[in-house]
Amino acid sequence: MQADTLKVDKEGYLLAAADWSEPFATATAAQEGIKLTAEHWEIILLLRQFYQQYELSPAMRPLVKYVGLQLGADKGRSIYLLQLFPPSPARIASKIAGLPKPENCL
Repeated sequence: MQADTLKVDKEGYLLAAADWSEPFATATAAQEGIKLTAEHWEIILLLRQFYQQYELSPAMRPLVKYVGLQLGADKGRSIYLLQLFPPSPARIASKIAGLPKPENCL
């Protein structure tokens, strides 16, 4: 399915997480002003893993903790994630990863 034909909500979040693809992620990141690097993909794929395991998109604190557990303390820091996905890592990374908007993110 083409990235531009997928169904998204008014904020650009994918309505069906199963429709996600790398082209969707790349296009969504570009709309957010982000050019995806290996570091971005590492977090995006980790977020998708989190979603498969817990069936929810993590807010910032659980995201930081999960990244720290999976990738180490140097990457499991708010500042690291903020540099990759400004201004709201949990919200922006979830959108790019094709996940629902985290419940307690503005």
